[in-house]
Amino acid sequence: MAPVTLKSITKSYGTTPVLHGIDIDIADGEFVVLVGPSGCGKSTLLRMIAGLETVTGGDISIGARVVNDLEPKDRDIAMVFQNYALYPHMTVATNMGFSLEHRGAGKAEIAERVNWAADILGLRPLLDRYPRQLSGGQRQRVAMGRAIVRNPQVFLFDEPLSNLDAKLRVVMRGEIKGLHQRLGVTTVYVTHDQVEAMTMADKIVVMNGGRVEQVGAPLDLYDRPANLFVAGFIGSPAMNAIAGRITADGFMAGDVTLPLPPGVSRADNAVYGIRPEHLSLAAAGVPAIVKLVEPMGSETQVTLTLGEHTVIGVFRERLKSQPGETVHLQPDLTAIHLFDATTGGRLN
Repeated sequence: MAPVTLKSITKSYGTTPVLHGIDIDIADGEFVVLVGPSGCGKSTLLRMIAGLETVTGGDISIGARVVNDLEPKDRDIAMVFQNYALYPHMTVATNMGFSLEHRGAGKAEIAERVNWAADILGLRPLLDRYPRQLSGGQRQRVAMGRAIVRNPQVFLFDEPLSNLDAKLRVVMRGEIKGLHQRLGVTTVYVTHDQVEAMTMADKIVVMNGGRVEQVGAPLDLYDRPANLFVAGFIGSPAMNAIAGRITADGFMAGDVTLPLPPGVSRADNAVYGIRPEHLSLAAAGVPAIVKLVEPMGSETQVTLTLGEHTVIGVFRERLKSQPGETVHLQPDLTAIHLFDATTGGRLN
């Protein structure tokens, strides 16, 4: 196990820059998730840590070593890929032990390490099978087993669950998090799925356009996003964002006036952010017209028209409202987020 430090990391392909001065400190044993939309640079950054991409500028350190010029095999890392990358002609046991064999380990040591990993991942009954005889989830477990038998200092995961169905993704999320808690190995995990990031990470790094937008614990990012991008990316359904202006009478969005907490400074070009679950129904609230009602079992998700804006509310009640009906929304004044509409930066 070892800390990982990225200092002023840049990456360019020819004259095209794709990473713009990335600084991230990952503590020993920490589970860090790099999250962001496609093309934001998160997978490129992970591949640079692995040594599969060269560093244009800055330093990558694993433990006390700067590893910029080290080959992947010399970095003491193990990587789990999106497509599993298993050898189809090898059994599960051979796939898991191949890296140890390549390093010159003896048969007894290889068998011991493979059996140890197989017991952790529930793969013992599958050791004599070939990848074609496995389900997607089983193949992913084999890929994880191949990584942990090496006992590396750092695990790297590159969108490992993207090929799995929704139910299996939930199961595998728990297995990967449980594996980290058991082994305590420093882990860097890349995903575009913010639900994965929220449920798995000790720390989230939100990336956009080759830059870091915000770094923090999942609930810190959820409760206090630094800007509009993070506010819209973290959370499902996404935060409602309503453009308007902050006045002495409240937040003016067209012909709708929304309540504000006391002490907010006026601004002519602002965005009012409120998460769907922080809207409640109250007779004294702001009128809104129901567009769509989606019962989810334990809660009800409702799409509404609020003046010229479309917003989403998530309510614990099982609403019987029909499209076209008018309801009244009351925002939680302790959970309102205000942003500058031009820069996207947080105002409150």
